[in-house]
Order: sequence, then C-alpha cells, then structure tokens
Amino acid sequence: MSPLQLPKLSAGKAKKKKGIFWGIEVTKTLRWHGWELGKETIKHLILKNVREKTQKLSYRCPSTRFFFTLFPQPIILRPGISLILPIVFRPIEKREYEDKICFKKDEGEFSVTLRATLPHPCLSFPAAVQLPACAVHNVTEITFPVHNIGDLVTVFHWEAPSPFYMIPDYSILNPGAECMVKVVFQPKVAAVYDVAATCWFGSEEKRKRTIQLKALSKYPYLQVNVVGEKKEGVQPGKFQDVLCFGSVPVGTTVEKCVEIFNMSVVDAPCRIERAEDPLLQDHVFFCDVSHGIVPAKGKLVLRIRFQPQIVGEHSTDYFTIISAGYLLQTVLKVAGSCKGPSVSLHQDSLDFDWINLGQSLMRMLEISNTSDVPAYYQFDIDVTGSVFSLDHPCGVLEGTTTLVLKVTFRPTHPISYHRRVVCLVHHQEPLYVDFFGTCHSDTAKPAILQARHLSWYRTNMVRGLTFYPPDIVSAMLKDGQLQMDEKGALMLLPEVSQDKPPKEYFEVDSMTEYFYDGETSDMALFPPHVSVSPREYDFGCCLPLHKVKPLPLCVTNHTKGSITVFWTLSHGSAFQVSPEMCDIPPLKSSAFRVIFKPTQLNTLYAAEVEGFAFYKVLRHYNNIEEDATICPSWCLTVKLRAHTFEEGREHFIPQYILDVPKTFPPVAPNTDTYCSILLLNTGTSLITFCVNQAARPSLLVKPCSGYIPPGGHQIFFLSTHPVNTLSQQHVLPLQLNSHPGYTKEIALRSCGESLNLLLEGEGNLYFKPVYIGTSFTRMYTIKNCTRLPMVFTWKIRQSDRKILSVSPTAGILQPYEALAQAWTFTPDKEIKYLLRAKVFVRRKNTDPMCPETVHYALRIVGEGALGTIRAEKEHLDLGTVLVGDLQSCTIVLLNDGICSLKYILSVEQLITGPSDSEEVCSDPLALELEHCSGTIPARSRAFVRVTVRPARQLRYTWSIKYALCSPIATDLTSTEDQQQPLCCIVATGVYPTFCITDACSAGSGSGISKLHLWRLFSLDMLNKYLKQDPAPSELIYRVPSRHSTSLNPPVYTPLLLDFNFGAAPIGSEPTLVMLLLENKGVVPAEWAFLFPSDQKMDMEHWAEDAEFSSCELHEMRIQDNQLFSVSPKSGKLLPGQEESIQLSHRHDFTGIDRLPVLLKVSYGHEILLNFSGVTVEEGQQYIHFTSSEHLFTPIAIGTSHPPKQIYELYNGGSVPVIFEVQLDEVMKIQKENFQHPVFVCLTPRGEIPPGITGHIEWIFSPLEARTYVVDVPIHIPGGESAVITFKGEGYDPNTIEETASSSKILPPSVFSGSTKLTVPGQAATLSHGRICFGNIPDCAKASRLVFLNNISESKTVVFAWQISTCKDKRVLQIAPEVGVVQPGESIPCFITLQPSGTASFCSTDLVCELYIQESLVQYERELQEWEKEKARQAVEFTITEKDLGKQKSPAGRSSDSAETKILPESKAVMRRYKTLPPIKNHPTPNQPAGHIDRRRLLDKESSRVWVKPQPPRPTLLHLGVTGTAYSLEDFSNKFTSELHKYFLSWPFSNQPLETKFVDGRRDKDRMEMEPKSLSLAAASKQELQIVTDILAGVIRGLLENTQLHDAIRSTLDEPIPYFSQFRCAESAELQDRRQCSRVPSGVSALPDLYAEKDGERKEMRQETSLSNDWLEISHHEQLREQKETISRITSPAPPPPSRA
Repeated sequence: MSPLQLPKLSAGKAKKKKGIFWGIEVTKTLRWHGWELGKETIKHLILKNVREKTQKLSYRCPSTRFFFTLFPQPIILRPGISLILPIVFRPIEKREYEDKICFKKDEGEFSVTLRATLPHPCLSFPAAVQLPACAVHNVTEITFPVHNIGDLVTVFHWEAPSPFYMIPDYSILNPGAECMVKVVFQPKVAAVYDVAATCWFGSEEKRKRTIQLKALSKYPYLQVNVVGEKKEGVQPGKFQDVLCFGSVPVGTTVEKCVEIFNMSVVDAPCRIERAEDPLLQDHVFFCDVSHGIVPAKGKLVLRIRFQPQIVGEHSTDYFTIISAGYLLQTVLKVAGSCKGPSVSLHQDSLDFDWINLGQSLMRMLEISNTSDVPAYYQFDIDVTGSVFSLDHPCGVLEGTTTLVLKVTFRPTHPISYHRRVVCLVHHQEPLYVDFFGTCHSDTAKPAILQARHLSWYRTNMVRGLTFYPPDIVSAMLKDGQLQMDEKGALMLLPEVSQDKPPKEYFEVDSMTEYFYDGETSDMALFPPHVSVSPREYDFGCCLPLHKVKPLPLCVTNHTKGSITVFWTLSHGSAFQVSPEMCDIPPLKSSAFRVIFKPTQLNTLYAAEVEGFAFYKVLRHYNNIEEDATICPSWCLTVKLRAHTFEEGREHFIPQYILDVPKTFPPVAPNTDTYCSILLLNTGTSLITFCVNQAARPSLLVKPCSGYIPPGGHQIFFLSTHPVNTLSQQHVLPLQLNSHPGYTKEIALRSCGESLNLLLEGEGNLYFKPVYIGTSFTRMYTIKNCTRLPMVFTWKIRQSDRKILSVSPTAGILQPYEALAQAWTFTPDKEIKYLLRAKVFVRRKNTDPMCPETVHYALRIVGEGALGTIRAEKEHLDLGTVLVGDLQSCTIVLLNDGICSLKYILSVEQLITGPSDSEEVCSDPLALELEHCSGTIPARSRAFVRVTVRPARQLRYTWSIKYALCSPIATDLTSTEDQQQPLCCIVATGVYPTFCITDACSAGSGSGISKLHLWRLFSLDMLNKYLKQDPAPSELIYRVPSRHSTSLNPPVYTPLLLDFNFGAAPIGSEPTLVMLLLENKGVVPAEWAFLFPSDQKMDMEHWAEDAEFSSCELHEMRIQDNQLFSVSPKSGKLLPGQEESIQLSHRHDFTGIDRLPVLLKVSYGHEILLNFSGVTVEEGQQYIHFTSSEHLFTPIAIGTSHPPKQIYELYNGGSVPVIFEVQLDEVMKIQKENFQHPVFVCLTPRGEIPPGITGHIEWIFSPLEARTYVVDVPIHIPGGESAVITFKGEGYDPNTIEETASSSKILPPSVFSGSTKLTVPGQAATLSHGRICFGNIPDCAKASRLVFLNNISESKTVVFAWQISTCKDKRVLQIAPEVGVVQPGESIPCFITLQPSGTASFCSTDLVCELYIQESLVQYERELQEWEKEKARQAVEFTITEKDLGKQKSPAGRSSDSAETKILPESKAVMRRYKTLPPIKNHPTPNQPAGHIDRRRLLDKESSRVWVKPQPPRPTLLHLGVTGTAYSLEDFSNKFTSELHKYFLSWPFSNQPLETKFVDGRRDKDRMEMEPKSLSLAAASKQELQIVTDILAGVIRGLLENTQLHDAIRSTLDEPIPYFSQFRCAESAELQDRRQCSRVPSGVSALPDLYAEKDGERKEMRQETSLSNDWLEISHHEQLREQKETISRITSPAPPPPSRA
C-alpha cells in the first residue's frame, strides 16, 4: 500500500469521539456536512496502532456506490503508527446518506459509520436543569449553554410557564455559535416545580425542543435573637424580642447586634424598616442595613446604634423585619435611656470671715461628679477682675471623680463682700455657691458678714424688709413695729396676728433662678435692690486708640436708704470705671463712666467689671445695733468687649467645637424648656462671642456675650416657652470675634407635647363569641405618641367589672412605647354585649394636686353563647394490644358552635374478663391522654392523642367524658357533676404467645413415639403455661438481653420444665427433635432460646472470675462442644404463622448432660428449660425412665372389668435390657385391701431391644374412692435400677357426673394431630398424627381413615405398616399394609380397632416405614449381585504351589476368609483371572447406626471384603392410636346412648385376662430376617430340646383342656349366623396368622409369675406364652416371602448382574 501523509487535524476534528478496537484507535463516525450535488468530497479516516506490537488488518469497501475508497489491501501498522484512508463521497440527489466501512482482524471485526447529512437547524442544550431552592417572592437563576450544532443560522424563542422566565427569550445563533440562556425562577407560592420549557427554532419548518425546569420553593421563616440578652418571657403582644441598650451617656454612641435567624432551607431576602411615626422626627436609633439576604439555616447580623441627645429621656423605637412578599413581619423593639453628668458642690457657701486690707485668704471648694459621664463645668466669674478668684474656673470633671478648687479672696476696699456665683454644667442644671467675706482697714471696720446673715437676709427679702437700711430697721424693731421669729429673722408685727404663718424663703429651681434674674429677662423672682445699666457693652472698633469714647454707666438705688458703690480695681485691665466710689441717695441714680484704654492694634479685648453696693450705714460695725439687721452687699457686673482691628484687617479666625442639641427637651405646652450648648475654644487666641437676643425674642440665651480664653470653653443655657404642640424652629445667630463673617447660626426646634394616646383599632375592641361562664382573653395595644412619659389608668363601670377586666389597669408608658394589655371577657348570658371603658392619662411629673388628665373611650363588643362537644367516632376499638406495650390513637373532637369551648377530659376504666375483680379494680388507669384539657375554636376540631398500655390480658373499656370549664369549675373535681359522655375506647390486652402443635423425633430418637416424646419434653405443661399470664418477675427483662455477670444467670421464672432428649449410646447419631411452633395469638411473638452464654455480658478479662464451680465447668463443656443445639435459636411468628425448630443432642461423651436454657418470649413468658440427655457406654444396659412417678387413669369403684394400663420404658442403650418388677409392695397393698388386687402387674419381667420403648401392663382396680400409692422397684440386671411411684385414683361414679367420669377415663389429648413437621429426606406425610377411637364396647369394631400423602414431585414411595406387638396385631388391622404411592398421590389407609374381649386402654404407636422406590431397586440389584458372587465363591478354589514364589501364602483359604491371597507381582501373570473379594456376612448390628467404632470397622474391612449390601434405612412415620374398650356390661351402664352406634361382633375365642405382653418393635434398621437365623437346622442341641419340650407341653395342654373341646363342639353345632357372611373363617384365620407372623417383637415375655394358689393355671399360662412365641417364629419365613413378592411386583425388574 502506498504511504499516505498525515494531514494537520483541525480543532473540530480533534474533538470527534474515538474508539479503540483491539488496539486500533479510530473515530466511530465519519460525517460529511455542507456537501453539494455532483461534487466529490473527501474525508480522511485515521487509524492508529496504540499497542506495543505490530498489527495486521484488512478492510471491506462501503456497500453503496456513494462512498468509495482505495482498493482493499492488507494494512500493517507498527506500534504508534497512524494510517490515513481517504473516503470519497459522491452524492447524486439531495438526501441523507449512510454506509459503513468494515475492518477485520484476527480478534474480530469492527466498523466505522459513514454519514452524510443535509444542512438543518439543530440546537443542543441540556435536557433538564435544577435550580437552587428559592424562597417565595425571591428570585434565583441559573444559566445553561445553547449551542447551534446545525448548519444553518437559527432563530429561536422560548416559551416558559410561570414563574419561570428565560433571558433572552429570543435570539439568533450562527452555525457553531453558542450563547448562555438564563433561567429566572420567581415563585409566588411554595411548591415543587417540575415543568417543561419549550424552545421553538427553525425558519421554514418550526421545530421544538423542551428542557425540564426543576425547582423548589419554600416559605421563609425568620426569627430575631438579641445577642447577649437573657431570654426571658416575651412581652405579650406582637413584639417578639426587645433590644435594651440600658442607660447610655449623652453624646455617645452605643452599638449592639441583633441576629436574624433563617430557620428555613432557602435563602430569605428581607427588608428592615423603621416604624413610621410622623410625630417622631429626631431618631436616636439607627440601623445601616435596610435590606439583606439571610442564608438558609444561617443568620444575618444587624448592628443597631443608639445616640441619645437629651439627658433623662427614655427612648423607644421599633424596627420591622419584613420578608419578601410581606409574608412574615417580625417586630424588634429597641429601648434605651440617656444619662448625663451628676455634678454637685460640697458646700453651698464659702465663708472667708474677715481679713485686713491688702491681705488675701484661700479656701477649698470641692466639686464632685457621681456619674460615669464626663462633665464640662464653668464658674460664671471673671477671675481676673474679681475679688474672688478660682484656680480652675472651668474644666472637665471625669466620671466618678472629685476636684478640689482653690478659691482666693483679695479685697480691694474695707467693706463686706458677697457674690452668688453660678457654676454652669453642660447637660445639667446650674449650681450656685455664695462667696462672702469682710475686709477691715485701720479706719473702717464693717460688721463681719456670716452665713446666718445670708439666711436672715433671704427671709427678710421675702418679707420685703431688705429695702430698708439697718438703722431704720433697728428703730422699727425698737418701736415694736418689727419683731424677730424663732430663727432670728425679722417679721412685721401685723403678720403675727393673722392666721397664716409668716413668709419663708424657699429654694427655687436653679434654672429659674438663673434666667429670671430681672436682667436677662423682664421677669425676676425678687425685685432688684441696685441695678446697673447697661449690663454688657461692645465698644466695637476702637480706632484710633487714644480717641475711644467712654461708656456711661447708670447705677440706680431702689432701696429706702443711702448706698455706697465701690468698683473693683484691676490694674492689668484696659477697662476702668470712674469714679471708683460713689454714694447714692435713696431711690436715686448715679452716673459712672467706663474708660477703655487699648494698648495694641488688631487685638480683641473683653472683660467683666465688678462692683459692690451696700448700705452706707454698714461702713462700721458700731452703726449696727441689732445683728439681725445686717444686710450683705450687692454685686454689680458689666461685661465689656472691644477690638482694635484696622479696616481691611482680617479678624482672628475662631477655632472651636460647638455641641448643640437638635431639639429642646419635650415639655407640656406653656412650660419652659431648657437646654445647654457647649462652645470649646480649640485655638490659641481669645474668642469673643455675642448673641443677638433681640433677633429671637422667643429664645432666651445666657450668657449673651463674653469671651473664651484659649483652651477654655463656654457653656450657654437656652430657654424657650412653647405655647402649643406645633413644632417651632429657632435660629440663633452667634457672632464670634466681633466679625459678622464669623457668625454661626444655631438651629433648634421646640414643641409642646400634649397628652396623646393611640388606641388600637380606632378605639374598638371586638371579642369573638364566648361560652357562658368562661373567659376569653385577647391582647389590645395602646401607644404613647408623645415624647413625654405618661401615666394611664383604666376605669370600667362597676356593673361591667364582672364581665370585663383588663391587666394591667394602670401603668407608665414611656415615650413612643406601645403596650399590649390583656382584656378578659366573661359573659354570663346568651346575649350580645356592648360595653365601654375609659382610660385616663396624665403626665408623670405633674402636680398631684391638680393634674392635667385626658380620657379616651374604648368600645367593646362581645357575645355570650352556648355549645357542646362531640367526638367524630363515638366508639373506637383498638383491637388487641400487647400487654405492657403502647398503642396510640387519635380522638377527633368537634365543636359545631360559634364559640370556643374550653374542656376538661376524664376517663373511667372498666376491666372485664376472668380475673380477680378486687385486684383488678385497684389497677391504675391504663389510658393516658396527651392533654386532659384544652380549647376547641368555634366550628373547628381538636385532636387528642390517646395512648393505652394494658397491664393485664383482659378486655379494657374506657369511657371518656368531658366537662366545660368555667371560672368556678376549673379542675376535674369541681366538674364531676357537669361531665357528659364523649366516646368509648375498647382494647384487649394480650401477651405474645405461641404453642407447640407438633413434635417428631429423628436420628437416635427416631424410635420414640409422639406420645412419649410429648411427655419427655413436657409439652403439655409448656402449652398450658404459655396460655397463662406472665408473672411480674418474668417481665423484668422484656426482651432477650445480656444482663448477667456470672456464668449461671439468675432465674426469674416460676416454672422449670424438663426437655428430656432420652438416651443413646456413645457415638450414635445425634438425637433430633423437631418442634412446630404456631402463633395462635393475634400479635406477633418473638422468641429466643438463650443459653447461659447468651445471657452473660461481655466483660474484660480482669473482671472475670478465675475460679469456676463444677456446675459451671459442666455447662461450659456442654456449650463449648455444642452438645445441645437449637436451630434457629430465635425467630418471630406473625399471627397464624408456623415455624419449625430443631433441637439436637450429640452423644460424644458418656454421662448425663444438663444445660439450663431460657425460653424467652419478648414481652411475655420466661421459662427455664432444663435440657437433659444421657449418653451410655457401649454395651451398657440402660433404661431411661421418664419420671419417678406415674399416674394411672382414674377408675370407678365397682368396675367389673378394670381396663389394662401401660407404663412405658425406653431402652436408650445399645444392647437388649431385661427388667424385673419387684412386687413386694404391691402384695402389701393387696393384703391391706382384703386380698383385693388393687395393683396387678401383668408384665413383671421382660426384655427390651435397644432403641425401643417397652410396655409394662398394669390393672388398677380400686376398692374405695381414694388415691392409692405404691412404690415399685424396677430392677435392671447389670444396670441402674429405679423406684417408681405409681398412683391411682378411685372415684364414686354415683357422685361424679357421667361426663366427668368419662373424661377421667379417656386418655387426655396431650398433643394434636398435626402432621406438618417433616424430617430431612421425608417424602410422604400422614393426614393425621393421632387417631382416637374413644369409648367402644369390647365386642365391636371401629374404623378410622388416614391418608398417606406423597409430597415429593418426582419420587415414588413404598410404604409398609408395622405393629409393635402381636397383641396389637390382633386388635388393630390396617388395610393396605403395604403399597406404593406415586408422586403427588394420596392413598387411604383404614385403621380398624377390634378389642380382644377384655377391657383395656388401647394406646399404641403404629409405625409406617417409608422407602424410596429407587433405593429399593438399587438395593435389590446389589443384593442379587452379592448373592451371585457368594454362590460363585462357594464353589471356587485356588491351586497353590509351594515353589511359585519366595513369599509363601497360606495353604488355602475358605470362602469366608477375611483376606485376599496376595501374590508376587512377578508371578501374577501366571493367573489369567483374579477373583473378586471374598463374600462376608456382617451381622446386622443390634444398635443404632452411626456408631463410631462400627463405622471405622466397616470402612476398614470394606477395602478387603465384599460386605453384604444393607437395606436402605426407612423413614418412620408414627401414628398414635388411642381408645378405651369396656366390657359390654360396663359400656351399656356408662354409655347407654352410644351403644346403638356400634355393631356387636362376638369373637370366636376368648383369651385369658392374665395374658402378658411387653410391647416392642423390631430393630428399625433391619428390613428382613435371614432364613438361616430362624431355621431349626441352625439351632443347637439345647435349643432343639427347648423347642421339643415347649411343643410337647402345648400339645399336652390342648389335649387335656376339656373346656377347649366343649367350645369346639358347641361351635360346630351352632347354626351359621347371618353376619358370618361378612367374615370368612378361613380368611380370618389367615389374617390372624399374618398379624402374628409379622416381624418378631423386640420384647419377649420372660414369665416370672408371682405365686398363685392354682398351680395348673400357672402352668397353663406359661404354655400359652410359649405357644405364642412359637407361632411367631413359624410364620416369620412366610411373612418375609410375602414382602419380597410385593417388593418385586412394585419395582421394575433388576438388570442382570454386571459384576464378575
């Protein structure tokens, strides 16, 4: 093939999907796009070898003529090499083409598709998109690509159902282009969305494609949590959480966090809005977040800031968190208060006493701030121009600190000085302190001013006596016009006689005293004594410096005496007052001049001029006659300002910080309100200020002018008087540094706050209808719509107070606070109510004597109604409930009325059933209500969860009653008379239980009958106990658990039962017992068999007890070796379900094995089962006694023919066992009862084959109606003997009813007739496991029908019935005895019972042997081959020569030798033929199969001898047959009404009553007996002699028996009866012979009769017994021949022997 070059691949081709076929990499599809008619288009197919070895392949050309390539030729590709194969496409019409090119390798073929397509529009996008979960009214989106994979320009548009939107919904895509489409999901309701959006595309032909849009929407759920707040009870109402800031310092900002939790699984958008209140304009709470998204299961943190502005104001506000679509609104209440400084002066006055002129004195003044808020303070005094100076006249006082100020007194004139100085504090009312002292000179010594003088002065001023000089006052005092009170103050004489007391000075509010001084405002508290005008003056620009005009001052004396004015000289000040001192007559004025002498240009000047005026008479103390007349001086101050800035020169630029509130504190209308302003000078130069008071007359400012030194501050106080509730804007111009350009306009608002209370619902409160006598409470909100706290009080009419109440009735509402109140409506009549209530509100801090109050009316509408409650279902039957378990149901309560009903439920319990009524009545209530009380809304329903827990297995009936609550009847006791029936609930308590319905045995215990097995395992007692109620001790552990710390778990069960597995020889196969468990109850039953190791807790090794008892070691050995096992060990039975379990006992060790096993039924019984089993040694004689006591069936006294009863013995060993019954105690009982044989043992001696159950026959004949007891030893030669206690009860038939007596006589049905259990390999079952014939007369026959069912689908079954004893053979008849059952077939078997002529209890076990026909055929074939070889070897002989080899063999061997002749290999060729191994008969072992030693022996010998084939082991089916035969006389007396049901058939011969048998059966492993073992030819001389003697005695007895001769003659002479046609004598005789010629009984009667008086009778019984045995032996051979004939008939002919 010519080499081809590899072209450069495009990006598009590189993306093509490729596949690897046996190491060849090639694209899967080769496509042609955009082709044209008539033109060839070439595509290159690239094949690459990706293996590490060279590969060979060939190809076939495309089948159509539109695709072609190079002529096929072999291709060889080395590792990693690629080959390009050109493919040519030649279209002839406009359509789509498709073909393929095939490649062939040794491993197989693969192909590449060739496809040419027409250009068409085609869009590619995902089939479905999943959008994120979205909250309702939120938006989520997702994008996906839309790719144009077609060949044309495509226009598309989308159609999407709501709430989905596509962006863009219309677009155009070029071929190969791609765009992103956004899906927007905006749900309006919560739902699961799975819809299809349609995309339409194409121009000529519209095409569509859909995309599945999947989304989920949910409602959001937001909760508010305040971080750091203690979660207390949420305030009633709509407010869910409260954020409390507490008390916050004024002017500061505090921030706290609030968390919004999203409890839903979707992101929740929300908005945060403040409650709209048009009256609230200044907000102090701020939240920067107005909207946000709370992530799913996450939280959003909100930061709330609190900025208080007014000290003492309590602020409240509300924020609403609103989810998208207004689906959920959560209200957050925020509250906080504002605190300011708390500054106080330790002294209200400072006494400097007196000093001489020219001296100075300093005192300490303490100022403290008890608040934690820093305080700005300022003493309003110019310390540079005053006689009183402070070292720190202004400053900042930190929180909780005390500052000691130094105050210096420097007098300039010998006069008394007094100045009341105000201390201004920002955000606090001003403080006042009095500075006073006296100055003496050498010539002038005024009276010393003391503190008491100030107190007397203020009192005298109130009484109007301070306008008189002291000399006049003293004269009036002398004249008696005045007198002194007890405090020393003066008072007018006429006031004494009046009833009212004299006026006293009272401390006024400091803010009022500060503003109402008569100077700043037109109002004054007290008229001034001396005034100066002006109080402040601005010189303005003083240029030139030496031409400043002085300021005229006018000082007016308003008193009745002459005064002297002294001005304080300040030598460093540019301002001076002239004259320095002047006297002013009474009621006169004097002029002064203020001279300003500036020294510098471009400078600011400011100062305060201080002067003191006093009565002229006070210049010397000698002028004072009465100390009480001393009057302090009055301080005069003038504030002056000036500047010397030249024109065009810029004034100093003020640098300051101004702290101004936005609003005045809220007050009532016509009330003064105050606020403070702080101006801090942060610069290095002086700042002067001036406020134009006239520009804003409604606003008072103090001080109006002054100066601030560098680093200092000035505190202003503002006052206004709002007259109404309208908001008023105040603009205050503050000019700084005497320049209009430095004017700061301060804006404040003030508003009078009137009482305004907002009632919810416009003052209407509606109650829904309420049941008469009951109460209903609802919340009603009131809100304070003002900035002032108010006190509210509700008042309800006296007649309506029983119907209507509110809580709380009074309280305080903080500003803008809303309070939810609980209103309770209690109607007493079935009418509609229209009530009214009033709420009175007043200010919190008003005058209590005449408070201003406003009342609002509330209109309440309600209705009283009646109603009843009913249950949707009046009777609820819960069925059966497990005792101790819980079962719940729901009661639906219906309220059809128009009012809500509050109810109380009560329960009455009734327990019925078989129980102790007194004990049951004291049981606690077994029904629990989820809630005993509640409320059902009108026209609604309520659900009450009811849980029942019965404590007994009885029927419970609960009657549920209800009573409607009222204020009087609020509990169950008080509503007993009003209870009404509601519904009834019924339940029956049951315990989980089961019973044993069937049992069968296998393995070593296969020979045990069902009746005996039922007794061994105490199944009757177990079933009886399972029907009873468990004891409380059994319910300590309700379920199987490991609760014990020892190897011997504690036992809490009152019942201990034996599970006796019987006995078997060592090494035999395990004893298997199958039990069928059936749940006949109505609840599932869980059961478990717990071995001791299953109950012990797993403990650490160090905690285990190292010493074990012998019992513990014994149990550990049993459990470690698994001698006992249960499979399965636990299970669960549903009602009616059955389950089989297998119990096994392994015989690996000799001895008695015991193991306590606990049978635990969950929530039920707990029974201790004592597993026991015996393993005997090989060859040991052992009889397994079921118990040490045996109870005979009760017999009526006077019975003429007492029935025979049996006692069972089981041979658990491997050898036959002979037993002997010691009858000494029986003879004593007979002697005590007048020689009446109360107990008669019919089988005192016998032999039991191994694995067989033997019977000892007894007759119990009581004389009296009492219980007889006898201890009878049973001796086992060579084994363990036992003493068995036999008990029999005699009863009087005349005192006991017929049914009771018959029930006692009949054997109990201790096990059912179930045949559902099968053992492994069992191919057929019986329809019944037991048949009972009941009571029959001894001369009648009864038949029952039993079906044998072949349950196999492919195996044919051969059956043969076996009857244990010859006695049973004569009494019982089975037809057919043998037969074949095809797969799925059922064969009826007739069981006929014909009593033998004597009264007896018939209780026998019929065994049906089952064989698989194939196994019988195989056995027959192998047996024929073995017999043929045996016959050949009988005539075979071997010629041996001595010189044939060095190793000599024995001279000869017989056919029965155990070994085969071994010849040397070199000489083996001399023999042409080699015989088979010698034939050897192994006697059938007389022990159960599976023995270890026997198995080893057989395995060892099988390699050397040809063992005779053993017959297949049958499967045994046990059929229990019971019945009671009575003599005709007894039966007619007891069961007269039943006699006509039976056909009486008289027997041909009567057998003696004393005939003795011991029941047994032949070995189960032996199918047929060898003729040799029964032939007389094989007998020894002694055996022949015994047979001869026996036959001679029998014949002699028959010949000498005259009674027999007479019976024969009478029989021959009698006429032939009519019914004899139903029975042929010859056939009956043959049938009797067959019944007696079955397999010989395993129990031979060894007569050892006790002495009797009649010797002949004794000899006759012995001969009869021997004759019966001889009959069995003589007929055995005949029986074997019959069975062989049946076997050959029912099976196919065996093939000829193939073994040489």
